[in-house]
Amino acid sequence: MAEISLNKINKIYGDNFHAIHDLTFDIKDGEFMVFVGPSGCGKSTALRMIAGLESISSGELRIGGRIVNDVDPKDRDIAMVFQSYALYPHKTVRENIAFPLLMAGLDKAEIAARVEAAARTLELTPHLDRKPAHLSGGQRQRVAMGRAIVRQPAAFLMDEPLSNLDAKLRVQMRAEIASLQRNLKVTTIYVTHDQVEAMTMGDRVAVLKGGVLQQVDTPQNLYSRPVNMFVAAFIGSPSMNLYEATLDGTELKLGSNTFNIPASVFAQRPSLNGAIRRHLVVGIRPEHMNDATLHPASAEIKAHVKLVEALGSEAMVHLVIDAPWIDAGDPDAASDIGHERTAVARFSPKSSVRADDNARVAIAAEELHFFDPQTRKSLW
Repeated sequence: MAEISLNKINKIYGDNFHAIHDLTFDIKDGEFMVFVGPSGCGKSTALRMIAGLESISSGELRIGGRIVNDVDPKDRDIAMVFQSYALYPHKTVRENIAFPLLMAGLDKAEIAARVEAAARTLELTPHLDRKPAHLSGGQRQRVAMGRAIVRQPAAFLMDEPLSNLDAKLRVQMRAEIASLQRNLKVTTIYVTHDQVEAMTMGDRVAVLKGGVLQQVDTPQNLYSRPVNMFVAAFIGSPSMNLYEATLDGTELKLGSNTFNIPASVFAQRPSLNGAIRRHLVVGIRPEHMNDATLHPASAEIKAHVKLVEALGSEAMVHLVIDAPWIDAGDPDAASDIGHERTAVARFSPKSSVRADDNARVAIAAEELHFFDPQTRKSLW
């Protein structure tokens, strides 16, 4: 096992494209770290630099305390699991798992013991003599994992390993990978674009955007204390609803709706105290909005219902709120009410609201998030 340390890591390609900007943080020994962000944010590039598959333009990378900037991938003591499985189709499961050990020159008895142990761990023992073509997608991914496990590396690097699986199998495999990592206690870096995967698997999560680290924290802190609008909107599904608003003392004006903010919010966010006609961005998570006829609250707004998606355990209600909405990914994108950008709320399945209704919406005002409209940073 090993700690991995990144200190001001940069990646600049030949066309002067700056893919990674001063990436700096430490991954603890035995930690499960997830890199997450939208396509093109640099998460896979960062992983490939750690693996040695991409050169580092500047900065310092340490694995287990050793500087490895110029160390060949095979000498970094890491094992990588790819999205494509990268299995040899003509070899059996046993031969695929054993291959890196054969290349390392281990004796047959040691190889056999490690392969059998990995197969038991991954429940592949009945399939050891089958070839990849006769395996399901989940079984192939287990074989790829087995090939990494037998090496007993200092760290696992996983680049979107579940992308080729269907939704049900992804849920099953992410639980299995997280459980396996906890049992093996091997430092692991896992890349995904799926924030649900990131939140359910990682001890900590690094959120990237445009090659810049936005926040690295526990899943719960990313959800409850995002540092900026991008993290706030990226973490959580459905996404946080963001609107322009005005705070005057304790009163929040959201379009034509006005309600008071509880004293507890001002105690948690001292920067809001004494605000007089202050323009800001308010963030409301879908789970903090409900049907006011069923769940009365001290804060309530009126909204027009555009669509109701009944999911059995809950109803996703798409609402038009007459306030300008904000796009967390684009600093220059804001909308007037004419665009009818909808907010999404999680209503109780007992709600009777229907499309085209004018609904009373209860807001959990103590759970609101506030952001500076210029810097887009959270206000605390």
